[in-house]
Amino acid sequence: MPRLDAYIPEGALSDEAENELLSKLTDILLRNEGADPTNAVARSIAYVWLHRPAKMFVAGEAAKEPCYRFEPRVPEGQFDDARRKAMVEDITEAVFEAEAGAYDKDPIRIWVFPEEVPEGTWGAGGRIFRLADIVAFVLGDKETGRRYAEKRLASRRGVGVPA
Repeated sequence: MPRLDAYIPEGALSDEAENELLSKLTDILLRNEGADPTNAVARSIAYVWLHRPAKMFVAGEAAKEPCYRFEPRVPEGQFDDARRKAMVEDITEAVFEAEAGAYDKDPIRIWVFPEEVPEGTWGAGGRIFRLADIVAFVLGDKETGRRYAEKRLASRRGVGVPA
């Protein structure tokens, strides 16, 4: 159940560019979590929320160009250094594409905070979902979900990977 909170100032992008960006963020989120963005089941649980900051100040003054903040969150075990790096790069490039040259191409205006939600703390639908539950839902196989989750979490935590 990946999710992404996108903080985009009102009017920074055209409606069409913003909608395209939000859709593209779904693909970026899924791909960098390790899921197939074309998998309809995976897409059905990928959420992107748009937030409108009322104001943005830089160095104590109103920002002269739009600044963006993105907070992708995935279950523990889904990120590693390469996936985090790709998430930051992909989102930054997607924003530049959406801006279409309207502003300076300054990556410091785009902040990305990829986070993992600790195992056993992802709540939705009135219950806790673990990585194994989510993978089993997407792939349609409980045993595959369990094995995948055990391997990812063991690797992430630096312990022996189960056979």
